[in-house]
Amino acid sequence: MKPPNSNRHGGAGRPPGSGGQGGPGKPFRGRPQDNQQRNRPRGDFQRPRAPDTPRGALWLYGLHAVAAALANPARRLRHLMVTEEAQQTLAQRQPPPWPVPPEQVERGRLDHLLGRDIAHQGVALLADPLATPSLQHALERPGPLLVLDQVTDPRNVGAILRSAAAFGVAAVITQDRNAPEETGSLAKAASGALETIPLLRAVNIARTLIALKAAGIWTVGLDTGGVTLSGPSLHERRVALVLGAEGEGLRRLTRETCDEIAGLHMPGKMESLNVSAAASVALYELTRGA
Repeated sequence: MKPPNSNRHGGAGRPPGSGGQGGPGKPFRGRPQDNQQRNRPRGDFQRPRAPDTPRGALWLYGLHAVAAALANPARRLRHLMVTEEAQQTLAQRQPPPWPVPPEQVERGRLDHLLGRDIAHQGVALLADPLATPSLQHALERPGPLLVLDQVTDPRNVGAILRSAAAFGVAAVITQDRNAPEETGSLAKAASGALETIPLLRAVNIARTLIALKAAGIWTVGLDTGGVTLSGPSLHERRVALVLGAEGEGLRRLTRETCDEIAGLHMPGKMESLNVSAAASVALYELTRGA
């Protein structure tokens, strides 16, 4: 039996109480592997820069990510490469004129630039990273907030941003050090949401939670050993959902700083959820019927 604060399901579980294996109150005990290298420096999560990438810039790729970046006036753009076929599709998603003129290239050039294993869909956009917004900016936006306690996989963070956009989240807050940098893979997984959902970086998650509480936000950690997360009971409050890294879950100080610990009711036999899937289910529970 693992300690109650050991979260092996991406930050969400079921409260103890009623159950045999897979029963309504059974906590998760899965072992997802997405965030096993959580203590590596933040820069290690980024793919090596392509030879043609200027320092301080990144390549965005994928039709959704590039179209959203072209539509974002806050994004500084440098160079757009697109295949003939993809240019027509991109124009349907984001009608020209674009802030930067496109350079039509063969697909092989993008494969060479980004890597043959990258699903770039025929488009690549060289851009500067977005400026990090302030916590005050996040608080001025309506909706719940998401706080990620050392979630390190860029694809998970990107998928969480996509869910955040779908459920009207005000902002996503990550830890500055143990979180991925803005990368093309993160932006592609976010499917355009990186351009619309503020992504904040906090030096200290516990102190950030204290600041949120001082602003009247109810902080709910998703972990085993808590009550079942229920949307109707939280509709009268503005909530920040706090998710821990897969494998270890919320760190002790983060867990103790939350106002409440809650889990997801899962009556089936699967005992674990990917952190991005857990975020989606938790946001649905939080916002349904609101």
